[in-house]
Amino acid sequence: MFFNQKHLLDLKSLDAVEINYILNSSEKMKYILQSTKGSKRSPVLKGKTVATLFYDTNSSSRISFDLAAQNLSADIVHLKTSEKFSNGDTLRDIGRTIDQMGVDYIVLHHPYAGGPHYLASYVEASVINAGDGENENPTQALIDLLTIKEIKHSFEGLKVVIVGDIKHNRVAKSDIWALTKMGANVSVVGPPTLIPTGLDKLGVGVFYDIEKAVVDADVIMTLKLQPARQENSLISSINEYVDLFKLDAKRLSYAKEDAIVIHPGAISRGVEISSTIIDGKSSLVDKQFINGVAVRMAVFHLLGKGGLNFYENTHKEL
Repeated sequence: MFFNQKHLLDLKSLDAVEINYILNSSEKMKYILQSTKGSKRSPVLKGKTVATLFYDTNSSSRISFDLAAQNLSADIVHLKTSEKFSNGDTLRDIGRTIDQMGVDYIVLHHPYAGGPHYLASYVEASVINAGDGENENPTQALIDLLTIKEIKHSFEGLKVVIVGDIKHNRVAKSDIWALTKMGANVSVVGPPTLIPTGLDKLGVGVFYDIEKAVVDADVIMTLKLQPARQENSLISSINEYVDLFKLDAKRLSYAKEDAIVIHPGAISRGVEISSTIIDGKSSLVDKQFINGVAVRMAVFHLLGKGGLNFYENTHKEL
């Protein structure tokens, strides 16, 4: 099977076979990264150009996209969408400009849901969604899935618990779409004001007590709590959130003995998760960083060319 998508806009529209294909390709990319230790780049995207448009210029994911493009020998152009919008340019105008520049890939981080989908309808380049509002963040979810797969090997029947602000977190939404399609049993837990309605229709369990939610969990994912949630009165206080939902050693003990902990970042130590857990043996946060580069390398390649023989050809070149 080939991955025949031109864009990566979400995981909602992909099926389990397509998601698994990206994960398999990411595993091959990671092997290449580790076997060469960054000493030699693959020429796969030589002559291609990647443009990054990040509304949040401090986003750490942009570094991961940059490294992924560089490892495949692509040229990179950075554009600040916040400056463009302040000058009155629309996303459609920016897309037309990029097309005239001859860019092959556009990595878009946008404050509004649907931004990448809108852009994709006006450009010839392949569009990669790096996060759109409160909608999705497909590459980060793929990183989470790759990290889980490396340890648990299969998703079928895994109990995965996502803790925190599900309603406003785009990574959580992408993870829910992907994990349920891959056969995992997904539950969420958090304050009622931070849990969206309708999750039960997707087969997702909903809890408001973290100790009940994580019983016999195989995987626990914690999410960053945004200060704005308190400002908007969605939680009464940070301290109350910590008391009720922070993942600590006691709460982790309710999960399976070999349970793993992941976090899509950025981490607020002592708020959504304790430092002892982040730095402990159950945490795979460090593994997520290298997996981020591997996943994004795979996405660049699959959107550009696709095909099953990339690993063999690249490995010979290396």
